[in-house]
Amino acid sequence: MEKRIFETEFKGRTLTVEIGQLAKQASGAALIRYGDTVVLSTVCVSKTANILSDFFPLMVLYQEKLYSVGKIPGGFIKREGRPSEAATLAARMIDRPMRPLFPENFRNEVQIVNTVLSVDPDNSPELTAMLGSSIATSISEVPFEGPIAGVKVGRVNGKFVINPTVEELENSDIDLTVAGTIDAINMVEAGAKEVKEDDMLEALMFGHDAIKELIKFEKKIIKEVGKEKMEYEILQITDELKEEIYSLAKEPLDSAMRIKDKLEQYAAIDKVKEDVVAKFEYENASLDKDELNELLTKVKLCLGQVEYEVFRKIVVKEKKRADGRKMTDIRPLSTDIDLLPRTHGSALFTRGETQSLSVVTLGALGEHQIIDGLSPEDQKRFMLHYNFPQFSVGETGRYGAPGRREIGHGALGERALQQVIPSEDEFPYTIRVVSEILESNGSSSQASICAGCMALMAAGVPIKAPVAGIAMGLITDNDDYTILTDIQGMEDHLGDMDFKVAGTKDGICALQMDIKIKGITKDILKEALEQAKKARMEILKVITKQIKEPRKEVSKYAPKTMIFTIDPLKIKDVIGKGGEMITKIILEASNVETITDMNAVKVDIEEDGRVIIYHSNQEIIDKTAQMIKNVVKEVEIGKIYTGRVVKVIDELGCFVELWEGCEGLVHISQLSDKRIEKTSDVVSLGDEIIVKATGFKNGKLNLSRKEVLIKDKITDVKVENKETKKEEKTEK
Repeated sequence: MEKRIFETEFKGRTLTVEIGQLAKQASGAALIRYGDTVVLSTVCVSKTANILSDFFPLMVLYQEKLYSVGKIPGGFIKREGRPSEAATLAARMIDRPMRPLFPENFRNEVQIVNTVLSVDPDNSPELTAMLGSSIATSISEVPFEGPIAGVKVGRVNGKFVINPTVEELENSDIDLTVAGTIDAINMVEAGAKEVKEDDMLEALMFGHDAIKELIKFEKKIIKEVGKEKMEYEILQITDELKEEIYSLAKEPLDSAMRIKDKLEQYAAIDKVKEDVVAKFEYENASLDKDELNELLTKVKLCLGQVEYEVFRKIVVKEKKRADGRKMTDIRPLSTDIDLLPRTHGSALFTRGETQSLSVVTLGALGEHQIIDGLSPEDQKRFMLHYNFPQFSVGETGRYGAPGRREIGHGALGERALQQVIPSEDEFPYTIRVVSEILESNGSSSQASICAGCMALMAAGVPIKAPVAGIAMGLITDNDDYTILTDIQGMEDHLGDMDFKVAGTKDGICALQMDIKIKGITKDILKEALEQAKKARMEILKVITKQIKEPRKEVSKYAPKTMIFTIDPLKIKDVIGKGGEMITKIILEASNVETITDMNAVKVDIEEDGRVIIYHSNQEIIDKTAQMIKNVVKEVEIGKIYTGRVVKVIDELGCFVELWEGCEGLVHISQLSDKRIEKTSDVVSLGDEIIVKATGFKNGKLNLSRKEVLIKDKITDVKVENKETKKEEKTEK
């Protein structure tokens, strides 16, 4: 194919799609230029399919290349390695709106790879990659019921903005990413500063109008260069087999789904399926291994379909839920705080059979997370990490590095609580929240937000308002639908929507929506948001009953802080050559041997001259502060000081320490108003004497005792920062 270029103006910026020059051996490829952001999106599909598999093998990658922002990767090997959290989240964001639009029975492996080649921070590479993924897939032979597109929506000074710049986003109270088809929205990701439900709905619709413009542009490209869609193999299941399985499994599955206890319910459902599979295996034992395996796969797929239909009948037609709740009911709630005595803050939140233990740790600002990525943001002082061990669902399984799901759930919780975290000036700490999921039956990410909020307040973090989260579900049956409050595992697995809403009593802080159908309407979104608000208010009452507001002080085990400001030009003096001075201060003040000792005081020095000191012992903080102030303190010429003699040289004079780090010379001629033969006739090592600062010579401070003597004895001389005192040593 010869190179083709398609260009359009989108919201005041040029959007260009180039096809036919790069990655020509891929099933589909498109180079997308959005301003100075450039992303290459490719798609490849396997020639054969594993039709006996029960899932669609789709892989979406978002590959950050640090050369795209003129950076050399950190670390020893200086090359890109495993995906960053930002890259993982970007890949998930592209996967979520695209996955529901592949044919249900399509089993060929598909890989969508987005390579970020150049980044202009004002033109989102993530959304550029989403557009490229849709175009590359749509023009390829891969069957896909798109195209899709996504935009970011901000609101600056009350006005909605599509794909806001970095500066506009900093001044925006909404950070919304919305994706969908030309007909409906099918993915939402948002952070917001307590925004009203009606305003958020308006932002969603504003974003969808912009999406329609992009999809019209895509359709023009697809019409001109799109390939014919491939034929693909599917597993053929006869109507007779479907009817037989339906008659065997319908009533037992119906009974099993009405069991209230999760583990008992799942065990009963599994037992029904196992019995039906065993029956077919026994009756067809004469078939060869491959034929029997294919038959049993068909049986299992049919059982899944029966389960799906029975569940919908119970919820949509009968308006019943397995655990007996009404559609708007929340499962029983319970809370607790201060479970862990030595942590800085801890809280437990239980909703039905979902439970999160959240723990807060406070650290120095210097302990922030360093981000080596494409974003202008290079550090983060608030983090929420989510852990989902297999025991939380009563199973064995893999343990290792966090997966995409854990990263995604953690990011959602972090986004919700970030909106109420105090500024660095208000609360100069790095803050880490860890959510340990101890039980799970749906909506564990929202339980993490609730537990995390209470743990923050218990830790004394002055958050602006309590935050709670709830997960909403949607079950459709043709034109009929039902919205569920506080969905549990079965309702999530067999439902059509997982819509998570978190916020304060005043508005929304975070949204996330994933759906398994092609899209949902404005009316459904409006109803879900209103229903979620009522549930959120109920949960907030439970949270604030447990802990009404943040504690006034941090835990005795958390580091205390002291903040003061020095002249930025003096920072180099405090740090010293190779860090010698600050190391000396830390070791002496803390009385430790190494600065890595857990009892060592922590000192952060900002570029603007702010000094922030952290330690659990206030005396050590005070001592550290005084030592730093001594380093930067300047001598005022003509002022009188009390100092200590630290060195005596008979022929020269003596060196006097005014404060730690500040010494000056009292020449022998300036020791007395009389002529003296040697210094030791007047002063001894360790003596405290009163001197006047007379100036500097060759960078060295000169002092005079002579100028403060009155006759042969010092009397009633006022000294800086000291009460009137007499010098103990008199002239000899």
